[in-house]
Amino acid sequence: MNDIHPPSPRGQRSGPEEKRLQGHWLLAKMGKKVLRPGGLELTQRLIAHANPTARDRIVEFGPGVGKTADILLASHPESYIGIDPNEEGEEQLLNILKNHSQAKLVHANAKNTTLTKHSCDLVVGEAMLTMHSNEEKLEIMSEAFRILTPGGRYAIHELGFQPDDVDPDVETDVARALSRTIKVGARPLTMKNWKALLAQAGFNIEYEDKNPMHLLEPKRLIADEGLAGATRFIRNVKNNPAARERILAMRAVFRAHKENLTAVAFVARKPS
Repeated sequence: MNDIHPPSPRGQRSGPEEKRLQGHWLLAKMGKKVLRPGGLELTQRLIAHANPTARDRIVEFGPGVGKTADILLASHPESYIGIDPNEEGEEQLLNILKNHSQAKLVHANAKNTTLTKHSCDLVVGEAMLTMHSNEEKLEIMSEAFRILTPGGRYAIHELGFQPDDVDPDVETDVARALSRTIKVGARPLTMKNWKALLAQAGFNIEYEDKNPMHLLEPKRLIADEGLAGATRFIRNVKNNPAARERILAMRAVFRAHKENLTAVAFVARKPS
């Protein structure tokens, strides 16, 4: 896979916004709140195994519109910091953080958070490593390792390839198809290779999980958004021709490659 940098969040500057937004921000604009490949179900299992407590200082990489932040803050942690360089999703996120005096948003890149060494107990990142090259993935994992206190946990939820021995040519073809459709470089890894990168960053893996990548399937939409939210999302898409064309194309790619796509999750620990 080519290690190109992802395009800017808004992609090309001509034509309707719906045609140039990155896929996840387009879905958010249409009202989708759960933007994770394995759905809310996998996020909830991941967070349950990461076990956030009132004693934890939590950092979330790429909080987006704040769905996972809301789950994390339900544990009333000592502190919460969202690290995100993008403005998209900020309004929704801040509406959640404003009810928690110990929570804040920092505009920074996950490769260089500006946070001090050993300053947190739990780092969470979902659906953001996939958009980076392997070298950049490792940089972000290494930054999580740096800011975690010894014994701290790193929880991730990302897009994966399956099976572990998938043909490299298939990986390349699927990644290209995804990237063209969602307008951001998509670089999933097999379960085996995700674990190898985490180990290379210094982590010990304590939990691994997976879920079907059914992001835009009706059953998953209802499970993630609730019946009212799913109905609202579908109505918004139906009434926006440019968005409908993009989202149907995204779903078609997901379905065409369903045998090779999955969602993966890990909780890894920094050695004490």
